[in-house]
Amino acid sequence: MSAGASRGADGFEEFARAGQRRLYRTAYLLCGDAEAARDLTQTTLAKLFQHWHRASAADHPDAYARTVLTRTYIAERRRRLRDLLAHTPIAAPVPAAVPELTVTLLAALAELPPRARAMVVLRYWEDLSVETVAGLLRCSPSTVKSQCSRSLATLRARLGDAHLYTTRS
Repeated sequence: MSAGASRGADGFEEFARAGQRRLYRTAYLLCGDAEAARDLTQTTLAKLFQHWHRASAADHPDAYARTVLTRTYIAERRRRLRDLLAHTPIAAPVPAAVPELTVTLLAALAELPPRARAMVVLRYWEDLSVETVAGLLRCSPSTVKSQCSRSLATLRARLGDAHLYTTRS
């Protein structure tokens, strides 16, 4: 949708219909779960509706929506982690089970911290520039570069020689 988007409820409905699938796809990549992605998409659209006058005035409403989605994801993950840590007794670490022969990218992504996962998804799946990702996540471009580099190294180590689309034999 263009920068001259209608500022009324009709403009929001048009924007939401046109961008919902794109937002859901990004949400799914961030969450790794269909239900959580639907919830994140709905929360994002609710926030956009609440501040539609600001979003519709943005130069790029799609980028504005992606920013809201990403920041909502990170905030919710932090909140969940904080709640989990506050209510979970500290136990001795459990030895890792023998890993499956087939490792998917989503499973490996799920092991990354929320901010690092967001950077990888936005940078490499959404194909956004380093500067754009830095702006979305309110950090420096060098932070995006270093976090992506570390995250990719982690993903490579976790995936090993497995191919992304292999199936069990």
